[in-house]
Amino acid sequence: MSLLTEKKPAAGVPVPQSKRPGPARRKGAAGRFAVSGFLWVYAVIAVAPLLVMVVSSLRTTREMARNPLALPLNPNFASYSKAWVEASFGTFFVNSLLVTVGSVLISTIVSLMAAYVLARSKSRVTGIIEAVFLSGLMLPVYLAILPVFYLLDSMGLVDNKFGLIMVYAALSIPFSVFVLTSFFRQLPLELEEAARIDGAGSFTMFWHIMLPLVKPAIATVVVFRFVPIWNDFFYPLILMRSKENYTLPVGLTTFFGEYQTDWPTLFAGLVIATIPLVVLFLVATKQIVAGLTAGMSK
Repeated sequence: MSLLTEKKPAAGVPVPQSKRPGPARRKGAAGRFAVSGFLWVYAVIAVAPLLVMVVSSLRTTREMARNPLALPLNPNFASYSKAWVEASFGTFFVNSLLVTVGSVLISTIVSLMAAYVLARSKSRVTGIIEAVFLSGLMLPVYLAILPVFYLLDSMGLVDNKFGLIMVYAALSIPFSVFVLTSFFRQLPLELEEAARIDGAGSFTMFWHIMLPLVKPAIATVVVFRFVPIWNDFFYPLILMRSKENYTLPVGLTTFFGEYQTDWPTLFAGLVIATIPLVVLFLVATKQIVAGLTAGMSK
């Protein structure tokens, strides 16, 4: 009879709970599933134009006129060589790469040094300087085109890639200083004090201790400034006169004719122009996410 009787748990022994998920857990799983489904739908919508662009670059103009959204029966890569060589797209690509990388590099270096000083100094003068930097975020950059044009013209830098680099670098500094200053302020002062006790100088402490800690912020600044400069059409159109100095957005306008447009070559040029942005996001995705989510766990 003792084997048939129900055994009661001893005192102090936890009673095992049922493994059946509760309403709250089921609701949370449904919410995650809905968010995941929404993100997948958004990803498909975002990637679809890129796929259409790639597919269209592998077709002929006649095939696109017959059925614009059909798949290429015989993929043709001649449009890429035509865009790169005959349409001078290689020159436009090099110009864009030089202007974008140069301006991002200059603005990031200047912003890092300025942000570090602004984050560590507590004087009123640095507060005023920080306000001046931040005021650059409130002014529409396109309103300054006339002063910028006359300034560059007086310096002989119109239709000059170096002049365009300096314009983009100056326009990028306010945003970069704003982001980097907030990151430097999150770093504990004890790190610098320990480094000074060990005999580290200001440059050594900044280069070997501070910079590695703000890599996510640097990646965020680089990406958020690289993309708009790479895609900008306004300033190169105003400041560049010769075709040899055109960047990609302005150079793409040379593909359009008055009565006929070579669409496969145009799409091939767009694919080439998109490749650096895709590579940049793939390489810096981890750092970008770390930079955008910094401080959320506090």
